Formats: sequence, structure tokens, C-alpha cells
Amino acid sequence: MSKELVSDELWEAIEPLLPEEPEKPKGRPRLPDRATLTGIVFMLKSGIPWEMLPKEMGCASGSICWRRLKEWEEAWQELLGVLLDRLGEAEEIDWERASLDRTSILAKRGQKTGKNPTDKGKPGSKRPPCSGPKRGPARGSSHRS
Repeated sequence: MSKELVSDELWEAIEPLLPEEPEKPKGRPRLPDRATLTGIVFMLKSGIPWEMLPKEMGCASGSICWRRLKEWEEAWQELLGVLLDRLGEAEEIDWERASLDRTSILAKRGQKTGKNPTDKGKPGSKRPPCSGPKRGPARGSSHRS
């Protein structure tokens, strides 16, 4: 039997952080949040593309998981913290493969340096465009110096 990706303990910590299910017209019933989260966790752990999420997992299609993740975007920072804490406690994070992006850490803004010096010929530049090096007569010309 395979290891459960979203344990009861993890689900109890995450469920209160999720937004309430939005009202929708009659139609197919919404897949339970826990099953969708299982698909999201599997995709994030394995690194596979959304469209390759195995249907045998019972967690719907990758597009459904992706849309639900977009619905949960505001709660995601808290969810991510809970998931990382749990994975860290279980020593399940491979720090050799870890990376940071703008959702993890705010990047400091660099010093403003003014106009780019390579923009000399563009409108709004203070310098006139460079006319290039002076050239002599074209090759094959009958004029000789």
C-alpha cells in the first residue's frame, strides 16, 4: 500500500485554512478539498506537469487541481507554511533540490541608476545619437587620397 500524501493530522491542520466552497449552479458535484489537495501535493512532490496527474489517484484531473489551487491562492502562504513545517519535522525536504522565488522571499530593490547608457539613440535621451566612425571612400571607388 502506498504512503498517504495527506495524512489525517496534516488535513486537520490545513482544512481550517482553506476558504469556504463557493456557491455554484447545479451540475457535477465538486471534488472534495482533501482529494484535490492530495493531487496538488503529489504534483508538487513529483514535479510532473499538471496534465500528467494520474487519474488512478482519485484526485481528479490536473486542471481541476490547478484551478482549486488558484482559488486557494490567498490562503496558500499559510498552507505553504504548514506543509513546510510538517515536511521539515518529518525530515522529508530534500534541501539539495530547494530553491527560492518571489513567493518565498521578498527581493530587495536595487538602487535606481538612471537611464541605461546604451539607450543613447532612443527618444528622451540627453545625448544625440552617435553617427558612427568616419569612413573613407567606398571600396572600388575611383577617388584615391
